[in-house]
Amino acid sequence: MTTSMQGKTVLITGGNSGIGKETAVALARLGATVVFTSRDPVKGEQAAADIRRRSGADVALMALDLASFASIRAFAAAFLERYDRLHVLVNNAGLILSERTETEEGFETTFGVNHLGHFLLTGLLLDRIKASAPARIVNVSSRAHRFARNGLDFDDLQSTKGYGGLRAYGRAKLANIYFTRELARRLEGAGVTVNALHPGSVATGFAGHGDVRAPFSWLYLLVRPFLRSPEKGAETSIYLASAPEVDGVSGRYFADSKETEPTRIAQDDDAARRLWEASEALISEAGV
Repeated sequence: MTTSMQGKTVLITGGNSGIGKETAVALARLGATVVFTSRDPVKGEQAAADIRRRSGADVALMALDLASFASIRAFAAAFLERYDRLHVLVNNAGLILSERTETEEGFETTFGVNHLGHFLLTGLLLDRIKASAPARIVNVSSRAHRFARNGLDFDDLQSTKGYGGLRAYGRAKLANIYFTRELARRLEGAGVTVNALHPGSVATGFAGHGDVRAPFSWLYLLVRPFLRSPEKGAETSIYLASAPEVDGVSGRYFADSKETEPTRIAQDDDAARRLWEASEALISEAGV
């Protein structure tokens, strides 16, 4: 890839490993000023050193825990104070959990981190992104949105009536697509594009760190040798962040650096608007 990112400021959430880290390496190599986040400062510093070594460029690490609204607000304030432009936001961080847990504000963690945390973060940074236009927002979703065969349960977004790790993850990834579509609609004419993507089945530490228990963790270890590398998995994120071919393209869903269609349910724009309104209400009710 020869596209220059000189003069561009890029923010990547969850850039300390896997797809996010490889995205950071590639965009730094292209000349971007890259900022990435990590909730673990030790792992973040280790990743920063490796990204600098591999890219030959400096990168900045900032602390962010998407399971805490206080952390999100503190991060956004610090970022806005430090950087006067934000040309590309890559909402990359995510997790899958085999057991139900809650964020600091009491939201189910898979929904809270994968969707609600990024929803709040993007909103806090949106004025700076618009002021930096032309700009791009890239949301890492997944083909796993297909697990949400019946869409979102708006009467139980927090999975209090029953929890399944894959179902919760599928719903969160569906929420990423809904967020993409509704945000793109709201940003029409602003010079900011928003697109979602499926990175492929990638061999990362995503399902590790004790987040997923047997038997799913055993299955992941068995299939891991057959999964694509993080470098390969990051290609579509890099493409949407930098390629001139997608200038002006917004509200779409990509896989293997090509536009593709998500499920029929994922194209329900009434549900996308409803999720936006529900997300605003949840954040307001949290009162932090």
